[in-house]
Amino acid sequence: MRPTEPLPLHHSWPLHDLREHLAPVLLDPTIARNDAALAERGLGLWHCDLTDDNALSWTAGVYDIFGLERDSMVSRALSVSLYTAESREAMERLRAYAITYRRGFTLDVDINQIDGAGQCAMRLIAAPVLNHDGAVVGLHGVKQLLPRGAPASRRLDPTIFVML
Repeated sequence: MRPTEPLPLHHSWPLHDLREHLAPVLLDPTIARNDAALAERGLGLWHCDLTDDNALSWTAGVYDIFGLERDSMVSRALSVSLYTAESREAMERLRAYAITYRRGFTLDVDINQIDGAGQCAMRLIAAPVLNHDGAVVGLHGVKQLLPRGAPASRRLDPTIFVML
């Protein structure tokens, strides 16, 4: 299991620290906004709309990580079912904490790819989206494919995050 206990505070961070946690290494802006270039690097951007039955929107890299056909309709239930049981439980705990307390989180998880490619490791980086009243209306962030055999993150630094 990749997550380090105790959860959620070990992996959670205040929203005002977003840039520190999500942008320690910046890519060239043309690459950072290029869906294909991100996918080639094992990166994808995602958004979950909490006001629209958890509707998901993903860039190509996220589809690739999960082994799903690009641009297919993916429900949150399907995507969550592809997390290993331990990773899913940790992710759901941090997700609930992020929504309740308006905090971001970073977590390394294991995914069972649907295309039969097997299991892979992924870094999940999430931050809440707030409306004008400060209520959480969504979550968004980055999913990053981790190399086979990669150890769990110690400093919880991602490679990239771009606010689109």
